[in-house]
Amino acid sequence: MATPTLDIVSKFNFAELDNAINNLKKMMATRFDFRGSKWTIEVDQKEKKLKIVAEDATKHKGIAEELHKCAMRRGIDPKAFEYMEPEHSLGGMLKRDVKLKNGLETEKAKEIVKKIKETGLKVQASIQGDEIRLSGKQIDDLRTVMTMLQKDETIGVPLQFVNMKS
Repeated sequence: MATPTLDIVSKFNFAELDNAINNLKKMMATRFDFRGSKWTIEVDQKEKKLKIVAEDATKHKGIAEELHKCAMRRGIDPKAFEYMEPEHSLGGMLKRDVKLKNGLETEKAKEIVKKIKETGLKVQASIQGDEIRLSGKQIDDLRTVMTMLQKDETIGVPLQFVNMKS
């Protein structure tokens, strides 16, 4: 009998992000407080970040709130966005970068493995690049770990559970 396994990953869906941004642009066009204002949002998939340029901090806040709503509707976890501090740009505009969390960083993976070991369940967790392979004697133990990680608010990155084999 094969040992049950599953992979814990943190992957960002750029196609859904494009859909969310298109929805955001349509939504912002109808907002009264954004009529006649200048703002842009650009995706840099290579650098894994967004660049938001708007007139002031209030506009940035409005864009961020709507982006979260649109992203959630498209199945993107808001924890995937890490907002940097706004910087002054040309023409009196404010520019803000938003890092997109894609893949598990080594420190975050170590933290997750530690949390798994603290449960005392009979499962083994090994870090393999930017994902964690979880294996155990019983599939119920893997499901228990999945539930525990989904409920843990301190992790700070969106997690997906893939390649479950029993």
